[in-house]
Amino acid sequence: MPTQFSRRSLLRGITATTAAVTLAAGLSACGGDSDAATKTGKDSAGTLTVGRLSNGAATETTLKVSEVKSISDRLPAAVKKRGKLVIGSGTLPSGSPPLGFIGDDQKTLTGSEPDFGRLVAAVLGLEPEVRQSTWENLFIGLDSGKVDVAFSNVTDTEERKKKYEFASYRKDDLAFEVKKDSDWNFGGDYHKLAGKTVSVGNGTNQEKILLEWKAKLAKEGAKPLTVKYFQENNSLYLALNSGKIDAYFGPSPNLSYHAAKTANTPQATRIAGQFSGAGETLQGLIAATAKKDSGLAEPLAAAINHLIENGQYAKWLKAWNLSNEAVEKSEVNPPGLPLTNS
Repeated sequence: MPTQFSRRSLLRGITATTAAVTLAAGLSACGGDSDAATKTGKDSAGTLTVGRLSNGAATETTLKVSEVKSISDRLPAAVKKRGKLVIGSGTLPSGSPPLGFIGDDQKTLTGSEPDFGRLVAAVLGLEPEVRQSTWENLFIGLDSGKVDVAFSNVTDTEERKKKYEFASYRKDDLAFEVKKDSDWNFGGDYHKLAGKTVSVGNGTNQEKILLEWKAKLAKEGAKPLTVKYFQENNSLYLALNSGKIDAYFGPSPNLSYHAAKTANTPQATRIAGQFSGAGETLQGLIAATAKKDSGLAEPLAAAINHLIENGQYAKWLKAWNLSNEAVEKSEVNPPGLPLTNS
């Protein structure tokens, strides 16, 4: 079993509660964006509540947080003048609990990622506006300038640094999910994927890793690894439960949440192994993602570090049951998944 070495002890988390979910006219031309425009509850001045409308995925927690002028003064002039931080959430069409999903009022976006984006916006003295889109349109929004920053489980990779800048805030681990009665386990060895059929999200970091393993197996003359794609989670889990796929490879928080929710049901699943989102020798990191040279990464990292140092970060993670993904500090453009993960 290959050994994974953590580059540093990672602390995980990010808080905040659901935000206003708005479809901007400019971004709607991209397609696949949410047209809901709702707000969660009213917070008093200097407070934010995370975990609202989570349908049991989080413990609703109110945190004290307010603008820090020494940090907000570092914002690009245009963003500071506008007074608003547009936050992207690439969680359409079916949501991705606990990271980003429609809450129990059936209309409001909630989740750990939009909550954390709201916390960061508060430190920066900006009004948060969260826009939900498909994963692909998340990056279109960043490229077009319709979205300032993505808080959407985006992995820091060297490939993405060609177009984006990062402020890390959470540990990135991937996982394999299988039916509970499956006897298959990953064990950190990609050779165990030979002859298996695995689903993965299109355009994701985990897809890149899985396709590299697929190529390695083919080069070695092993039984082929078949990769399947599904547009939404219901179809994916129907395929898993019916045996059409052997496993699902995705973000550990999502898969662990689903396995816990299905426990003691006929559709019960389990986690069959984990892998760092940055490969065998580097601990993967999830990061706030902005357009390259936007000038946002540095103040975002400063705001995140303020939340870490003052305890709101740990409380946010705890509220969403993500404390094991905490990082000790936020870094600007830390080393990420190499261009070639071999």
